[in-house]
Amino acid sequence: MSIYIHFTEEQKERANSVDLEEFLRRQGETLLPSGREKRLESDHSITIRGNEWFDHAAEEGGLAIDFVQKFYGLSFPDAVTMLLGGEQGEIYSKAKGKEEVRKPFELPPKNNEMRRVFAYLMKHRFIDRDVISFFVKEKLIYESRELSADKTKEHHNAIFVGYDEDGVPRHAHKKGIYTEGKGFRGNIDSSNPCYSFHYFGSSDRIYVFEAPIDMLSFITIHKNSNWKKHSYVALCGVSEQALFKMLEINPSLSHVVLCLDYDSAGIEASEKITDILTEKNIGCSRLKSNRKDWNEDLKAIHNMPSIPAEEHSKHLLKDELCKEILVLVKGVETIEINHSDGEKSFKEAQQQNGSQAEAIKTASAIFLCLALKEYRQLEKAMTAEKIIRKMSNDFRAYQNRGRWNPTLSDIEAQLSALKHQRGIVSELEKTAIAEHYEKTALELLKSVIRLELTQQKQVQAPMLKME
Repeated sequence: MSIYIHFTEEQKERANSVDLEEFLRRQGETLLPSGREKRLESDHSITIRGNEWFDHAAEEGGLAIDFVQKFYGLSFPDAVTMLLGGEQGEIYSKAKGKEEVRKPFELPPKNNEMRRVFAYLMKHRFIDRDVISFFVKEKLIYESRELSADKTKEHHNAIFVGYDEDGVPRHAHKKGIYTEGKGFRGNIDSSNPCYSFHYFGSSDRIYVFEAPIDMLSFITIHKNSNWKKHSYVALCGVSEQALFKMLEINPSLSHVVLCLDYDSAGIEASEKITDILTEKNIGCSRLKSNRKDWNEDLKAIHNMPSIPAEEHSKHLLKDELCKEILVLVKGVETIEINHSDGEKSFKEAQQQNGSQAEAIKTASAIFLCLALKEYRQLEKAMTAEKIIRKMSNDFRAYQNRGRWNPTLSDIEAQLSALKHQRGIVSELEKTAIAEHYEKTALELLKSVIRLELTQQKQVQAPMLKME
């Protein structure tokens, strides 16, 4: 039986005002600079500023409590308790208020030479000299010369500039060029994300990357393929805003080639952008690097240590679960089942505790069998393998976020609606019912993926005692 925990409004307000940057660092998370915000290294689509967060892939955000609920898969009471340090544990700092005035966009001052930038990009990033020279001549790359806050030190960085339709600089990405320690990278304050680092060619094709160095690395690898005829854009993150601005500015672009990182954030962003482009009837394809990104490929070509590609944990789990569900389908297929059996299996899945994942997988298998039954009555050549393959292809990691159980509530409403459709005999309506059962099986698969990943995060989260 669950225990009701009452929190005062003062406690809720205090939990919601926790500085998420400090909180996440204490949990062992690494944060990367991204303009005035910080970006999670483990999930590039999530940015943090003070006690606020935003998930650019899911297009949702909020304050500290709902972040902890979402990111660690905790209930509201557990999230508040964690943020309050158990009231007897660590106390996190309160986030500072937002600055009232936002500085206008301004490019950092230029150095009078490019020696350091050329040395860094060629010797440490292995980018071709001619490629660098081309973008320097186009005034898209330069070396900055900046003083530290106390004006005692001089810093030099590579600046990648983005211009608007009128040739006015609107965006700049700064990359540290010092090779000791972890180099700085981030967008200049007040940069307009629609105009990140890009180049227009004459063909109908545009190649899309996360970072300017990825873009330059890809061009270096394909230097001998008349690369200047194509267009390129570096999103300087995973937001699709710059790509769609490029398509708006240059209507002749009709095919998008996604070249984002081969890691979880890049995979999710690629899925999302692909779906948007498909809806807009814009041609789209994806090129995958062999390693984590195109610069890592370039390092590997030069026999240097490189970071391997990273498959998405949700897709790995999905593939494993699809195999398990297929085995369950083979067992259920031999039994005569009907709609009420599907409802019963779903309710049992809701009521389970320790073995909830197994119950949800069984329910998914039963709904797949119900779909197969409808297809057989329609004399359509459909197999369990085909449905599982389609279910796997329809899965999108970027859509499968948040707590594991809200989808189950949606399924309950869908099943209730199906009750009123019994007795329908038309081919069109029976096909719709079969597809509905398929969708229900997919939603259950998505729920069990979220459940298992939530359980993994809960194991990793600090153990807090309820006093």
